[in-house]
Amino acid sequence: MHIHHTIDGLRQALAEAGRIVFVPTMGNLHAGHIGLMEQARAHGDCVVASIFVNRLQFGPSEDFDKYPRTFRDDCAKLEAAGVDHLFAPDEGEMYPSPQTYHVDPAPAHVDMLDGAARPGHFRGVATVVLKLFSIVRPQVAVFGKKDYQQLMVISNMVREFALPIDIVRGETARAEDGLALSSRNGYLSAAERAEAPRMYRQLTRIRDAVQAGERDYLKLETFAVAELAAHGWQPDYVSIRRRADLLAPRHGDGELVVLAAARLGRTRLIDNLEVNAGPTAQ
Repeated sequence: MHIHHTIDGLRQALAEAGRIVFVPTMGNLHAGHIGLMEQARAHGDCVVASIFVNRLQFGPSEDFDKYPRTFRDDCAKLEAAGVDHLFAPDEGEMYPSPQTYHVDPAPAHVDMLDGAARPGHFRGVATVVLKLFSIVRPQVAVFGKKDYQQLMVISNMVREFALPIDIVRGETARAEDGLALSSRNGYLSAAERAEAPRMYRQLTRIRDAVQAGERDYLKLETFAVAELAAHGWQPDYVSIRRRADLLAPRHGDGELVVLAAARLGRTRLIDNLEVNAGPTAQ
C-alpha cells in the first residue's frame, strides 16, 4: 500500500490507476470500515482510502480533539484489506487557507434528525467530501448505511452536481449482540457497552411491528424513546422515515427506515434499520 500525504503526490500516483474506487474515513478503523474496503475491490481496479479527521463537521462542544487517532494500526488494517493507496493529509494540506466556500445541503434534508441535533454537521461533511472527490477523482465511492442521513446528503450532492461517481451503499457491520460498529464505541464503559445493544433491539422491534402491519408509527417511536430513557439513555430521536428523502411516510410508502440517536453516558450512538412496510403503509 502506498501512503500519500500531499494532493500532488496522490494525483501523480493515480494518473494511470484505471477505475478508482474511493472509501473516505476519519480513521480509528474497525471491521465495518474494512468491510467497505473489501466491498470496494469488486467495483474497480484501484482502491483508495483516506484518513482525515475533518474539523468542519464537528461542533464547538464535540469531540474533535478527543477523536481517536490510530494511524499506525489503521495502516496495517488497510494494507491487510488490499487497499492500494491511502491519502492521509494534515489540516494544512486540506485547508491551506480558511475554507470560505462551502456546500450547504438543502435545509429540508438537514434540519432534522442528526442535522437538528448537530447544526452545521452536514455542511462540514458535504464540503470535505466534495473536496476529497475533487482530489481523488474516483469513478465509484463507498459509504456505509450506518450514517444514513449522511449517505442521503452525499448521494443527493452527487446527483445534483452531476458528478460522474457511482455511490455504493455498504451494509452496517454489527457485533454479535447487534451493536452497530462505530469508532465511538470505544468511549463506552463496560457497563455502557453491555447496555448499548438496547438501541438495536428497539429498532428491531419497530421493524418487525411495521412489517407485521402496525401503522401507528408515533406509538412505536414514543415507546422506543421511553424505553431508552428508562434505562439511562438521553434520546435525540427514534423516527420512522422514507428512505428516499427521510421525510415522514405518506400513505402507500413502503420503503422506510427507522433511525435512532441517543447518548449513553457521554457517548452519542446512532443506528438504523431499513423497513419494508408494504403498500398499506401510512
